[in-house]
Amino acid sequence: MPPSTGRKGTEVTDWQAWQESWDRQQEWYLPDREERFRVMLDMVEALTGDKPRVLDLACGTGSITARLLRRFPGAVSTGVDLDPALLTIARGTFEGDDRVEFVTADLTDPEWPARLPYDTYDAVLTATALHWLSADELRALYGRLAGVVRPGGVVMNADHMPGEGTPRVHAAERAWTEARRERAKAAGALDWEEWWRVVSAAPELAEQARQRFEIFGSHRDGEILPASWHLDTLRAAGFEETTIAWASLTDALVLALR
Repeated sequence: MPPSTGRKGTEVTDWQAWQESWDRQQEWYLPDREERFRVMLDMVEALTGDKPRVLDLACGTGSITARLLRRFPGAVSTGVDLDPALLTIARGTFEGDDRVEFVTADLTDPEWPARLPYDTYDAVLTATALHWLSADELRALYGRLAGVVRPGGVVMNADHMPGEGTPRVHAAERAWTEARRERAKAAGALDWEEWWRVVSAAPELAEQARQRFEIFGSHRDGEILPASWHLDTLRAAGFEETTIAWASLTDALVLALR
């Protein structure tokens, strides 16, 4: 992913290309990724209108923010993450857009909400990010989100939340998914490790990638919890209504109304 070259020979990083490469890498794992984003934004509009103030939680490169602003030009977004490489891509992609701010924060730190530019948000959105937390860490995070989203606002988390009690179905799905991924890799798709190798070799991101692996290591194991756990935990945190807004065999989008 080389930088583009400016008119006078100066190299200008194409942050949008990095953003798109992240999306392609994620789609290798999640071919239905856009569908969960569509449902998420449908419910943002249904519950908060078309000019929402949104917290893009564990935002990565800003994939949710990009789709939010394309659909709702009057929205504003705050992206929060700890990964210096992904945040560099996000900040470069949205540079000059005064609808967007990014905050570096550790979501396991009880004081992270104090770093936000707004006291409350209409919607808190996150996707395929919180599974690296332990159950206790996620329970604490959901409790803090109850104080971040306004009354009548919504929290939505799309993540790995496998169904329960269907081992043969899940075994068949895993085998089918592995075959699909191998075909995609043969056609040139990058998986997580290969994408990070490319990032680590890029001059504009090498130092941030080094810092990223110092923070997280090569991988962090959290807990993959069923949707029922998320719904119960969100309700216990103070949300009045909780439901599953979208689901596949392996993933779900849980919605919690404050």
